[in-house]
Amino acid sequence: MPSLRRQLKTKTWYRISVSAFYFAQGLVFASWASRIPDVKSALSISAAQLGSALLVIPIGEFATMALAGYLVSKFGSRRMLIIAALTYPLVLVGIGLAKSLTQLYGVLFLFGVFANLSNISVNTQAVGIERLYRRSIMGVFHGLWSTAGFVGALMGTLMVALNIPPAQHFVIVYALIICIALTMYRSILPRDAHQKSIDENQQKIFTRPDRYVLVIGLIAFANMVCEGTVFNWSSIYFEQVVATPKNFVRLGYIAAMCSMATGRFIVDRFITRFGHVSVMRFGGATIVVGLLLAVVSPSVVLSTIGFLLIGAGISPTIPICYSLAGRSKKMLPGVALATVSSVSFFGLLMGPPVVGFAADAVGLRWALCIIALFGATVVLLTLALKKLR
Repeated sequence: MPSLRRQLKTKTWYRISVSAFYFAQGLVFASWASRIPDVKSALSISAAQLGSALLVIPIGEFATMALAGYLVSKFGSRRMLIIAALTYPLVLVGIGLAKSLTQLYGVLFLFGVFANLSNISVNTQAVGIERLYRRSIMGVFHGLWSTAGFVGALMGTLMVALNIPPAQHFVIVYALIICIALTMYRSILPRDAHQKSIDENQQKIFTRPDRYVLVIGLIAFANMVCEGTVFNWSSIYFEQVVATPKNFVRLGYIAAMCSMATGRFIVDRFITRFGHVSVMRFGGATIVVGLLLAVVSPSVVLSTIGFLLIGAGISPTIPICYSLAGRSKKMLPGVALATVSSVSFFGLLMGPPVVGFAADAVGLRWALCIIALFGATVVLLTLALKKLR
């Protein structure tokens, strides 16, 4: 009995520690997303220029995706997570210090690099902890990431109200993340889990993914296009199309992050009852409804409801995709996650600039209609995934 209690306590500390790093990662990204309009104004750049700048983040992520998978598989997610926790928020400070579009490009590339390393590391940790618990808990981890996004958005709103520039705001965030890292790093899962069904010949860092993993990646890709649109364009949409006062331009972003966080905290129980595929399919349909509502009726109330629905629809897919990828019978967890992330981050690569260029051509309101097609794509791909299971 004492041994059982000790194991339970150890598992609990692993879960608490990794939860803290999920929150830290979400806070860093949300801090940047919440100040995008201010960075745009400070550098006096157009919507198209902002779109090209936003493109640099996923380029940095994708360019180092294979390297991140290699580093995590070679040296372990614990070591890589600690490194990422110290460097990712430091680059955030660099964004606030950028004085030109060229400097912004360079810092955003590094931001993508360390966001990617943090993402692969923390999700590999989560896969291992989920195996210890022997049930779905990935949604809660991602819910904490989304909660951090909500907190980060509120913090950004407060900083704007207090006329605190992005650089000072980001230094405060950096100090908070360092405190979290120094407090929790000793309780990180020491070893990564390996599937017992993967034999020694298959335990390779570079291996060809099967169709099942690729379809999971494509589902995540379509979802990330929608998620990236919320992160990067929701505030601009409320500023230009909904025409809200300056202090309320983040209303759509906050609404989406709130519903996304709530959805991820409760998604595990729906997965248990209805299954992974059915939950993802419903999420894709909800994204479509939310986007069309925001576009057809761009009032403050209806657009806010629309973004609430978008966030709720987005919420289950990425946690489910990472959980399924981590259970691959042909690939190591870190490599499978890197493969899914490689495909999915094309969504971040393509989504924001497509919206930006389309906004210059036909207006931001109708540019969002294109994104609704990707929500429908999630629905269609889940049908293919069900046949491959």
